[in-house]
Amino acid sequence: MRRHGLLGAALVLALAGPAERVTHANETGATVVYAWNHILQNTIPGAGGPAAPRFYAMTHIAMFDAVNTIERGYHPYVVDLQAAGGSPTAAAAQAAHDVLVALNPNAASAYDALLASQIGAGPSGYVAQGAAIGARVARYVLEWRQNDGWLVASFPPYAEPPLPGRWQPTPPASGPAVFTHVMNAEPMAVLSPTQFLPPPPPALTSDRYAADLNEVQMLGKSDSGARGPEQTILARLWSGVAANGIGSATPVFAVWNNIARDVATARGLSLLDAARLFALVNVAIHDGVHTTQTSKFVYGVWRPVTAIRQADDDLNAATHADATWLPLITTPSYPAYAGNLVVIAASAARVLQLEVGTDDVPVAVTWRQTGLPDAVRQFENFAAAANEVFVARIYAGVHYRFDQIAGQNVGNAVAEYVVANFMRPAPNSGH
Repeated sequence: MRRHGLLGAALVLALAGPAERVTHANETGATVVYAWNHILQNTIPGAGGPAAPRFYAMTHIAMFDAVNTIERGYHPYVVDLQAAGGSPTAAAAQAAHDVLVALNPNAASAYDALLASQIGAGPSGYVAQGAAIGARVARYVLEWRQNDGWLVASFPPYAEPPLPGRWQPTPPASGPAVFTHVMNAEPMAVLSPTQFLPPPPPALTSDRYAADLNEVQMLGKSDSGARGPEQTILARLWSGVAANGIGSATPVFAVWNNIARDVATARGLSLLDAARLFALVNVAIHDGVHTTQTSKFVYGVWRPVTAIRQADDDLNAATHADATWLPLITTPSYPAYAGNLVVIAASAARVLQLEVGTDDVPVAVTWRQTGLPDAVRQFENFAAAANEVFVARIYAGVHYRFDQIAGQNVGNAVAEYVVANFMRPAPNSGH
């Protein structure tokens, strides 16, 4: 199994879910994991951006490795300390606290308060031993990711030649590309951000390109008459926009973390197994987004709004220009291929399928919205929820179908790699 620089070897559901009950250090259940995931969702800066998965993955890797140092049920993710005694709950809480304070010091007071509610003030004995393990693990995780290339003072400039098919800044802002540094950052699990790079997109002159452009032109237009009211609502919700188009809704990262929480709760997972499930889901999301964001700059494909406005120049007789066309949702400032939101859904869904052993699990998704009641949608299984994300971005007017197919394939491949290679059961552990 491959790990990135195994550290310490020498030392032999904004969906905010239901109110979390206080999780004390003498508890053995998984509520400590849910509580830290909950506060992470509510405090993470840039909740919907491509850098968000780094917060989730680092926090949950630290929680898993801290608990696993005590319980030894699996191979460690990255921190391999000598087995030690102490409270697993205190270890998980301290690890999450220390990672989040380092990543987001502006919310330190909220993290301090949650930690105090879980382990008390000035803990001693068994609880203090667990907290010390958590602190030690957090230091290693932060050291491991300190120079991973995700944090930059400014985005490197990126430009494509003004040719048909090549990305150009998109209206209304027409600003420069963002997150251009991601292809040079370090993944959490995969060998490189191009290990599962999708194949090239269809040629502009192909029938496939024309069909997919015409689909998004018809369904994704801001005032489309072909897109139904429910399709408009789901396009907005999965994009993190309130159903009425005014204000925000729960970001897609939080949605899939809350689905993972519901699965862990329904299955009655132990603290260790819940920590592992959240780490698997969030590492797969991280490296899935890392791969698709990299592919955007590898291929530099123009967005639908540019393609539709300049369709007379694409040498494809089956496409037709609309010089004033705008999408339902504002286009992100980077190229199209492959889709980011669909890779989030696909990677999370695939991890959950593999870990549960079936896709036959009903899923309920709840979005909290600015100025509106919560929105709830029910799905028959993980795949159905992920497939709605697939079509939602077409209805939003920001992706072609071929973007979504590529992102879905990346998500599946990355998830399968992560599950097969990380946090595998330890010998004689019973897992």
